[in-house]
Amino acid sequence: MTRRALILLEGHGSIGLQYVKAARCLDLHPITLSADPAQYDYLAAEGIETIRVDTGNLDALIRESSRLRATYDIAGITGFSGADESVYATVGKLCRHFDLPGPNPASTERCCDKFTQRQLLAEAGIPIPAFRLAANATDVESSAAEIGLPVVLKPAVGSGSSGVRLCRNHNELAEHATYLLDGQHRWRSPILVEEFAQGPFFSAHIMGNEVVGIDTADFDRPPHFVFRHLTCPAPLTDDEHERIADVSLSCLPALGLGWGPTNVDIRWTKRGPVVIEVNPRLAGGTSPGLIQAACGVDLITEHIKLIIGNEWDLRRRHSHIAAAQCLNADRDGILDWIDGDSRATAAPGVAEVRLYIKPKTPIVRRGDYRDRIGHVIAASPSRAQTEAILQHAVDLIRWSITPFSTLSE
Repeated sequence: MTRRALILLEGHGSIGLQYVKAARCLDLHPITLSADPAQYDYLAAEGIETIRVDTGNLDALIRESSRLRATYDIAGITGFSGADESVYATVGKLCRHFDLPGPNPASTERCCDKFTQRQLLAEAGIPIPAFRLAANATDVESSAAEIGLPVVLKPAVGSGSSGVRLCRNHNELAEHATYLLDGQHRWRSPILVEEFAQGPFFSAHIMGNEVVGIDTADFDRPPHFVFRHLTCPAPLTDDEHERIADVSLSCLPALGLGWGPTNVDIRWTKRGPVVIEVNPRLAGGTSPGLIQAACGVDLITEHIKLIIGNEWDLRRRHSHIAAAQCLNADRDGILDWIDGDSRATAAPGVAEVRLYIKPKTPIVRRGDYRDRIGHVIAASPSRAQTEAILQHAVDLIRWSITPFSTLSE
């Protein structure tokens, strides 16, 4: 009998291994296609079949996938956006070519262009921050003047808060515009100048047309937007929950989405819920583990079921308060050692402990997802108990970072 395979385009530092394990639990053989497999440590550690191929070249992916079909029954194809959202659009194109379930590639591509996404949301009457597109420093300055400081500057493409910064005055505005425009940042794209929507942050996690969970988060090290602490479900009244859910779901037809997972980031402002960004994919980091700890729905497994044409099950198994603490680096340098994760994992009430990097890894904080060393998730029936469990587990984990300046002396 031909073995059923799940093809994964690229990998992911926080949820890639979870997809591999979930695929194996569903009796699927995971195969990773990557331009640089060595960047994902878990591939070699888990003995995962890996093929080096240019994942930005659709023809090359079609050829490689066709070759694999001679050996395997390709049950489904998916992938990870990483820093480059375009990979997920490629997933949709590959699924279309092989007549497999997958996201709409045109909708995904439109959504991954942040300026186009905001235009479509605005046309649909969905509340969003004021925004402008800027191609040079003069455009940035004039756009910020029209919107009014503070503003958020971000590349029009990319993910993981990479290149995103709150600019509170003209010096910060000029400094970050220079950083983005002078090629110091990985993306050479126009800049989105956006009103800073002030208020609590929420994220709605959607599968198909159903909101599975809404969490809330705060951030580490302003003026950047690196997650520090998250709670699910968010402490909302029934009316607030309904308003966030309604606004989030209204984004789907506006953007041509509604297949598979979608993640909608929102700020609750004086106007009520305002949509900051829509991601046409499952959120990474703590999100899948947080949702599972809160309500028992395994978003990754249910996503894979959809990919391979099976019926998913989004029924809640329990109702807990889950919270996550991100372990963020406090300085640049070399991670000498990190320990305590096994003790934290064994602590009662701890749902997940995950470390993203290993000792001797260089750390350069950039104000984005790369600042994270790992995370801890705890859950219990009460908010106070969950926070106590979480703090105890976090206190068990210790690490040492030697600054680069010390190393060079």
